[in-house]
Amino acid sequence: MRRLRGFLLRLARRRLLAIVVGLALAAPAAWIELGSRVDAWWANGIALVLGATGAALVWTGISGPRPDWRD
Repeated sequence: MRRLRGFLLRLARRRLLAIVVGLALAAPAAWIELGSRVDAWWANGIALVLGATGAALVWTGISGPRPDWRD
């Protein structure tokens, strides 16, 4: 889990890559939630986690990471 967290934090620092990976995660999640006929509980859960992670990465890529301090 720590390695995955570190990977996501390093990914968020690269804005263009964060947007691309975020869209790659959010697109299949949206398809599973809205367009597919999958009715398995675990598929909906995975789609929710992937969609939220993708949306967060896209938002971070657009707005940029916040600083750790305030001036």
